[in-house]
Amino acid sequence: MTAAVALDQESRSTRPERRPFEPGSRMWDDVGLLTFSLTAGSAFLLQTMEPTIAAVVDEHSTFRTDPMGRAVRSIASVMMWVYGGDEALAEADRLRKMHATLYTTDAQGHKHRALASGPWAWVLHTGVFAFTEGNKYFSNQKLTDADKEAYYQETVQLMRNFSVAPKEIPATYAEWEPWFFDQVENHLEVTNVAYDYLKVIRKIAPPKQIPRPLHPAWRAVTTPVGRLQYFFTVGTTPDIVRDKLGLEWTANDERALRALGWLIGRTLPHIPERVRYFPIAYEARRLERDRARLRKLINLRPI
Repeated sequence: MTAAVALDQESRSTRPERRPFEPGSRMWDDVGLLTFSLTAGSAFLLQTMEPTIAAVVDEHSTFRTDPMGRAVRSIASVMMWVYGGDEALAEADRLRKMHATLYTTDAQGHKHRALASGPWAWVLHTGVFAFTEGNKYFSNQKLTDADKEAYYQETVQLMRNFSVAPKEIPATYAEWEPWFFDQVENHLEVTNVAYDYLKVIRKIAPPKQIPRPLHPAWRAVTTPVGRLQYFFTVGTTPDIVRDKLGLEWTANDERALRALGWLIGRTLPHIPERVRYFPIAYEARRLERDRARLRKLINLRPI
């Protein structure tokens, strides 16, 4: 056995344990909320500006040809990361196996692999930004520094579940925040994929199952949705990124976003849980309550 192989095996054996999320975690309470989708767009936009991710997505992703299908599959996968129990780890392994086959070479001859350590980690780092930005606009309970640190440490656990290289993970939120914005300013690039994504979310193409005669009705229904999704995506994207992409965002836009966010943040807690959570999240939460009630009865049984 070579020294390099021995060192690699030792590194793997000393890495913290992979484990699924459980009730009581911040992710368990927040990731499954419908408001997750309001900042998912800005997270994906940040991903499409990472050079390797952009190159791989450009060649392999179906976001242009099947935007609805891709969005539904992505959200369902994210729900599995948090609410899937032991299957959450299987989902992470499935995604790693799938991405292991995705690679490309750009026009300059640079090779890009989906599982390269930096890009693989960047996908999850954008989730931290999306969470804090979503709370800033769409929640009536603002995060404290301790809340941000607690959520970040849960993201660190999520990165372990996805076998992200430890070198790609800042130790604390206080270290992560300046690191993240340095990446945004100095590593992200303007890409055609980013512009294509903005077009796709603004004008939602009908699924293939929709007959052509129904396309005008589809456009009538989805045009307002697309405009709103574009508005939320641009509004919750860092100023640096808006400047790089040349996206207009006015003071009136910011006031409108804050007003909508205020309304959403105060309305959401009063909506029934079945409606305010995505289906997988709701069912997982309901199942855990059922288990807790059963455990209580078992503990109280006469012996």
